[in-house]
Amino acid sequence: MLCWWQTAKQKDFPVRFQILMFCHLYVSQSSEASEVVILERCWVVEFKSKTDVSIILKFQSGEPDLYIEAASKPDCEAWAVALGEANSEGLRNKIQQLRRLIMEIKEERASEEAHQFLPSSQVDSLGEPQFTSIQRIANEPKLEFSLACKGLVAATRDRKLNTFIQVSVVHPAEHILTRYSSTEIVEGTRDPLFLTGVTFPPEYPIYEETKIKLTVYDVKDKSQDTVRTSVLPDHKEPRADVGRSFLGCATFRVGDLVKSKEQQLTLTLRTSDGGKTVGTIEVNLVKMGEFEDGEMDHITTDAQDQKFLCFLPLKSCSCGFLSATCAHNTENLERMTDRRAKEECALVRECTAPEGLSGKDNLPSLNAVLKNPICKLYRFPTSDNKWMRIREQMAETTLSFHVPKELINLHIKEDMRRNQELKDLGELAPHWDNMRKSVIAHCDQMLSMYQDTLAELGKHTGSSFKSSCSKGEKTLEFIPINLHLQRMHVHSPRLKDALYDVITVGAPAAHFQGFKNGGLRKLLSKFEAERRNTGYQCIYYSPENTAKAKEVLSNINHLQPLISSHADLLLNSASQHSPDSLKNSLKMLSEKTELFVHAFKDQLVRSALLALYTARPGCVLKKPAVPRSSAEESDDLKHQDHPSQIKRQDSIPHHSEYDEEEWDRVWANVGKSLNCVIAMVDRLLEKDNSSKTKEGESDPSAADCKVLHAGGDWYEQLYPLVITLKDCMGEVVTRAKQSMAFVLLQELACGLPQCLMLTLRRDIVFSQALAGLVCGFIIKLHTSLHDQGFLQQLHTVGLLVQYEGLLSTYSEEAGMLEDMAVGISDLQKVMFKVIEAKSEDFLPIITGRREHYVIEVQLPAKMFELLPQEIKEGKLLRMYPVLFNVGINEQQTLAERFGDTTLQENINQENLELLKEYYNLFTEKMPPDCLPHFQEQNDLKGLLENLHQNIQAKRRKNVEIMWLAATICRKLNGVRFTCCKSAKDRTSMSVTLEQCSILRDEHQLHKDFFIRALDCMRRHELWTLKSRREEAVHFFVFISMACILITCYARKLST
Repeated sequence: MLCWWQTAKQKDFPVRFQILMFCHLYVSQSSEASEVVILERCWVVEFKSKTDVSIILKFQSGEPDLYIEAASKPDCEAWAVALGEANSEGLRNKIQQLRRLIMEIKEERASEEAHQFLPSSQVDSLGEPQFTSIQRIANEPKLEFSLACKGLVAATRDRKLNTFIQVSVVHPAEHILTRYSSTEIVEGTRDPLFLTGVTFPPEYPIYEETKIKLTVYDVKDKSQDTVRTSVLPDHKEPRADVGRSFLGCATFRVGDLVKSKEQQLTLTLRTSDGGKTVGTIEVNLVKMGEFEDGEMDHITTDAQDQKFLCFLPLKSCSCGFLSATCAHNTENLERMTDRRAKEECALVRECTAPEGLSGKDNLPSLNAVLKNPICKLYRFPTSDNKWMRIREQMAETTLSFHVPKELINLHIKEDMRRNQELKDLGELAPHWDNMRKSVIAHCDQMLSMYQDTLAELGKHTGSSFKSSCSKGEKTLEFIPINLHLQRMHVHSPRLKDALYDVITVGAPAAHFQGFKNGGLRKLLSKFEAERRNTGYQCIYYSPENTAKAKEVLSNINHLQPLISSHADLLLNSASQHSPDSLKNSLKMLSEKTELFVHAFKDQLVRSALLALYTARPGCVLKKPAVPRSSAEESDDLKHQDHPSQIKRQDSIPHHSEYDEEEWDRVWANVGKSLNCVIAMVDRLLEKDNSSKTKEGESDPSAADCKVLHAGGDWYEQLYPLVITLKDCMGEVVTRAKQSMAFVLLQELACGLPQCLMLTLRRDIVFSQALAGLVCGFIIKLHTSLHDQGFLQQLHTVGLLVQYEGLLSTYSEEAGMLEDMAVGISDLQKVMFKVIEAKSEDFLPIITGRREHYVIEVQLPAKMFELLPQEIKEGKLLRMYPVLFNVGINEQQTLAERFGDTTLQENINQENLELLKEYYNLFTEKMPPDCLPHFQEQNDLKGLLENLHQNIQAKRRKNVEIMWLAATICRKLNGVRFTCCKSAKDRTSMSVTLEQCSILRDEHQLHKDFFIRALDCMRRHELWTLKSRREEAVHFFVFISMACILITCYARKLST
C-alpha cells in the first residue's frame, strides 16, 4: 500500500519533503508505518526484464540503496512511475510549470480586458506590444553587468559554500524562462565575488521591460556538477540538476538597472516560496571605459581569499604514457619558465587610436566580413588593486564561404581557357593527338567536378562556418574548418584600451581525400621523382619551366587586350586632333607593348616552338639529335619517326630543318611596328607645333613606314600603322600560346590522372588557407588604420603572417601537417591591393590564376583617405607567411618515442629562414623608430637567436618555440593564427594561455589571480559555446595530454 504524508513546517524540517511510507501488505490502514524514506536527490533504477519485478532506489547523498520488490510486473512499473513523480525535484519542476501557465493565463486575460476598454481604432494600431529599447552604441553589447553576493546562508552552520549564479531571461512578450548563462564557481566563501560577467550582444531582443532572474546554487557534488552556459531552447525542459542545491533567487527589470542613479541594484535572495532571506546579490551595470571606484577595496579583503573551482574532465590514459610524458613536459616547462622570467613578453597593443576604438566595429566594411558575434565579460584585479575589464568576442566570418566560391569560379575559368588552348594547338601527329584527347577528357571531368562543387556551395544556407564534424563532406572540402576571429578588448586603469586578435582555424588539409599516402609535401615530392625517372611518352619540363609557361600565358591574356585598348584610344585621340591626349595614349601603349615584348625574351618559348614543330604530322628528322646532360634544359634526345616507338624525352628536341630565326623575326616585328607608330606621332606633333606648313622635313626613322599622306589627317596616317602593330602582335600571340600550351600538355600527360588529383588537392588546401589569410588581413587593416608606422611597413616591406600549428607528426595528423605546410607556403604567391569601394558591397574581390592571385580589399571613401599615397595608388602588398609547429597531444608522444619528428623539425627550420629573411628586409627598409620604444632591434635579434637555438635543440614538445614565434610576430606587427585539427581543444588551450599572459605582462594582472583568470576564461570560454553550436553537444572535454601540459605550464608561469 502506498500513501503520502506532507509534513508541516518544523524546526527539523525547514523545507517540505515528500515522505513515502511503506506498509506491510494485507495490513489495515490504521497500522503504523514500518519505514520512512525521504525522496530527496534520488533516482529509480528499474530492471527491464520480463520476469524481474524489483527496482532499486539510489541516493546521491551516499545513503545505502533501497531494494524494493513488487508482486507483479505491472505493480513494479506503477511503483517506478510513482517514485519518479514523488521526487522533490520532479514536483518542483511541475510546480514551476504550473506557475508559468497561470502567469500566461493572467496575462492573456489582462490583455483581453484592456482591449475591451479601448476603441477599435486604437486596438488595431497596437498590433504587437511595443517595448522600450535600450539605447546603446551601435554594434556594442546592449547590456553588460557584473555580479557579487553577500551574506549567503548555508544549510548547515559549518558548511563552506561553493556557489555560482544561473542567469535566466524572461521576455516580456513570451513569459517563458530561458536559461542564458552562468558565472564561474567560487569556492569556500559566503561572500563570492564573480569574475565572469553577463553580456547581451547587439542583436539580442532585450528591452527595459525584460526581466532577468538570478538563481544562486551551492555546488555540493563537484565531480558530477556541470554548469551550463548556453541558451536552452524554449521548448526543452532542463534536466534535473545533480550535485547542486538551490539557495535562493532574485528577479529585476532591465529598466530598473539602466535607470538607477548608481547603476547598481542590491537584490534580496529568497527561497523558492519567498518565505526566507538567504542573502543579497549586487548587480553592477558595466560600461567599458568606466570604473566603479567603490569596489577597489573589496578586491583585497575578499577576492584573494576565495578559491576558484574549474571542472576540466580528463580522459584516462593507458599504457603509462600519461605520467611519463607529464614528467618530461614539466621539465621542459620549467626551463621555459626560467627563460620567461628573465625576459618579459612585450606585445604590441593593436589599438593605437583611442577615439577609433568604438568606431572600428561600426564600420560597414568590417560588418560585411564578421557576423554572429558572441561576447563574454570578465573583470580581473590588477597588481595595484584596481579593476580591469576584459570583453572577449568570438565572431564568424562570411569569408569562410565567399573566398572559396570566388576561387573555384576562377579555377573553372582558368581550366576552361586551358582546355581551349589545348584544342587550339592545331593538327598534331597521331601520338600527340591521342595524348591531347586523353588529357582533355580528364580535364573535362575535373572541370565538371569543380562546377558541381560551386553549384552545391551556392545552395548552402545557414551557418557561415564549417564545423569540424563536416570536415569529411565532399561538397564542403574547399571550406576552412571553424574559421573564427578571437578578439580580446582590454580596458585597464592608467593604460590605453587595447585589442588583441587571433584568427583560429582548423589546419588546412584535404580531409575528404584522406591521408593514407601522406599529405601534399610527400605526394608532390614522390610525383616529381616519378616524372623524372619513369619512362613516359612525353617531353619532360621542370616545375620551374611549367610555372614559367603558365606565367607567359597569363601575361598574354592580360596584356593583349590592354594593348588593343590603348591602340584604339590612340586612334580616338588622333581623330579628335588632341595633342595632349595623343601623348598620353602613346605613353601607355609604349609601356604595355614593351612589357609584352619582354615577356617572350625567354629560351623556353624558343625550345617549346621547336618541340611543337616536331609534333606536327609529317615531320621528318634528317639529323637525329644526341642527348646531352640532364641538367641542361636544352638537351637533345633521340626522336624516332613512328609515334608508337616514341620514348620519354628528357629535354627539348632539335630539328636541323627548323628555322629558329623565324621566331626572332616575328617577335622583332612587334617592336619595329611600335617604333613606326612612335615616329609618326612625333612627326605629327612636330608639324602641329611648327608653322603648319604643308610639307616638313621627313623623319629618317619613319622612312620605312611607307606613309602615303604625310600631311593628311592624323587618324588616316596612324590607322595603317596601328593595324600593322595589332597584326604583328596577333602573330606572336598565336605562336606563343600554342608553344606554351604544348608545354602544359606535357605536364598533364606525364602524370595522368595523378597530376590532376594533386592539383585538386592543392586547390582545396590553398582555398582553406586563403580564406583565413584574407580574414586576417582585413581585420588587421581595420584595427591598425590609424597606425602610420604599420601602414608604412605594409607597403614598404609587407605583412608577416605567423601560423602556430599544434598538430602531431603521427598517423593522419602527419598528413594534415604536410598539407598545411604546402598550403601556407603557397600563400607567398598572394598579393593584396586596397581599393576604394564604389558600392555598398565591401566583400573582397579575387583576380588572377593559380600561383598568382591578387586580393582587392574594398574600403569606404573616408577610410580609404587615411591610407598612404603608395597604397592608394594601387601598390601590391606582399605577404610573408611562416609556420611553426609543435605537437602537444598524446599522438605526439607516440611519434617522439616510436615514430619520427623529422617533418616538424624540417618545417620549423625552413620557416625560421623565412622569418629571418623578413627581419633582415624589415631592418633594411624601415626606420628604427617604426616600432614602439620597448621593441628595440636588439631585442628582436635576441629573440630570433633564441628561437634558432630552440629549433636546433630538438627537444620533445618544446612549447617555447610557439611563444618565441608569437612574440616575434606581435613585435613585427604581424597577424597571428592558431591551428590544430579542428580549432577547438588544443587551440582553445593555447589562445586562453596567451590571453592571460598578455594581461599579466601588458596590463598588470594581479599575480595571485593568474591561474584563476586562466581557469575562468577556459571554463567559461567562448570555445564551449563554439563546440556546442557546431556539434550540438552539451559538454566540452579537452584532450587530456594537451590540458595537463598547458595547464601545468600556466601554473608555472603564475609563479
